[in-house]
Amino acid sequence: MSSYRLRDDVDPVSELSLTARDPDGILGGAIRFWPVHVGAHDALLLGPVAVHPTRQGEGLGGLLIRGSLNRAARMGWDRVLLVGDAPYYARFGFDKLADVEMPPPTNPARVLGNALTPGAWNGVAGRVTRWV
Repeated sequence: MSSYRLRDDVDPVSELSLTARDPDGILGGAIRFWPVHVGAHDALLLGPVAVHPTRQGEGLGGLLIRGSLNRAARMGWDRVLLVGDAPYYARFGFDKLADVEMPPPTNPARVLGNALTPGAWNGVAGRVTRWV
């Protein structure tokens, strides 16, 4: 998957690498974000978000996504993108990004974005490249 290549030799944004643990400290889910460039603009690449199979359906994924998006906005990030299922991620404010090109072999219909500040994706176009 092309998202992996964008993460090679790039540290995740540590303040957005969150986990969900139960009262006994057992890991239930985790989320990470990576800095990337979209054309001349900075963005965050969300992923992976993972929930342990025994904890799925409890809302942990949504909790991690909402919490981390709020935190990213407070940190001053303007936009987030991911490669995923549009019907699922729409509930978190993600829409298809028609003018953003992930490295192949990504299905363009699965490239989604969330504007953390109003209009943050307006006029943003081009290839997604590694943070350097």
